[in-house]
Amino acid sequence: MGAIDVPDNSDARANAPVFDADTHMYETAEALTKFLPEKYRTAVQYVQVGRHSRIAINGVITDFIPNPTFDRVAAPGAHEKFFAGENSEGLTLREMQGKAIDAPEATRSPDDRVAELDRQGVRECLNYPTLASLVEHSSAEDPELTLAIIHALNQWMLEHWQFNYQDRVFSTPVINCSEVDDARRELEYILDNGAKVALIKPAPVKGLHGWRSPALPEFDPLWADIEAAGLPIVLHASQPPLDEYVNKWEPPSTKNFMAMSSFRWLVLGHREISDMIGSLICHGTLTRFPKLRIASVENGSSWIHPLFHDLHDLTKKMPQNFPEDPLEVFRRNIWVSPFWEGSVADVVETVGWDRVMFGSDYPHPEGLPEPKGYWKYAEGMDNRRTWDFVGDNARRFMGLPIANPDPAAAAPPA
Repeated sequence: MGAIDVPDNSDARANAPVFDADTHMYETAEALTKFLPEKYRTAVQYVQVGRHSRIAINGVITDFIPNPTFDRVAAPGAHEKFFAGENSEGLTLREMQGKAIDAPEATRSPDDRVAELDRQGVRECLNYPTLASLVEHSSAEDPELTLAIIHALNQWMLEHWQFNYQDRVFSTPVINCSEVDDARRELEYILDNGAKVALIKPAPVKGLHGWRSPALPEFDPLWADIEAAGLPIVLHASQPPLDEYVNKWEPPSTKNFMAMSSFRWLVLGHREISDMIGSLICHGTLTRFPKLRIASVENGSSWIHPLFHDLHDLTKKMPQNFPEDPLEVFRRNIWVSPFWEGSVADVVETVGWDRVMFGSDYPHPEGLPEPKGYWKYAEGMDNRRTWDFVGDNARRFMGLPIANPDPAAAAPPA
């Protein structure tokens, strides 16, 4: 095929400080219950099913997360070959991960995380809870319980991690949008306690008046508060809201993500993030609040081209529904962290040079064993794009100063 001309980015790879936009904590067993009001004590329980611990919410056991105590976990990056498309032996995820290990200390405390960042060569990270998606899915039919659990988790996170630890570990408290006034109170609570970023599940929510999108105008008071605070919002992959639909095609034997069938993988895809961002655009939230900063994390990027195609097509059919070009709205308000095995160039070409962020998914098994192991899969990037991708675009999302010392780094690359 001949030689491939790969831009020289050795300087940036050696010197550009990494901002990892996708890392996680492993919560302790008390994370959901320590601050839970007494009236809800029996609503959240850890139960033993054979040899395994499970979470039961309102008496319903979920196995979405194999071990919600996280005392033993899969090693970071254990599923790398699966997601890299190199599973030539046809192993299941469980077979691929091998023996479980003790949860790394860096997943349990901020001091240990900072030490691990230093070892990894990472300067800052976004640090997401692991249990939140399970909670919001399993308790969705009981909005008051959902709000109580999420507030308890945020209180635990503040006590255990802080929301901003040494300007290096930015943990992400959760805002549940099922009830607007309660969501606004939660926003006020996290802002009063130093939150620099927050997490919202990319899914419809069930409030006291039924299911609906959190991008509908009734949620405007919440989005107005978020915009006024300048708080960036992450839409991180979570337990998919499409289970009931898929179950009509294929009754599930388990909700455990490591045991999903190929059909379930195919159908679930990335529908939830495409629909969430589509709703933010089509329902007008991003037009009414043009200064919002929204990031899609761990949702991949293959959904962007189909969404762009559909939005472009719709503007020709019903232009009256779009006071702004929806593609330009997307480019103004949305950042994307593609999968580590995905394409950076694809996001740059669609969304923009300053909207693509690096994320390793440490310490999850579907992530990378080491953040800098990304370069094994990286496409050719020149020096400037490397600086932007590995750190500065996440700093732009967070409203932090960029690190690239080049005076031209604030402007689009040539």
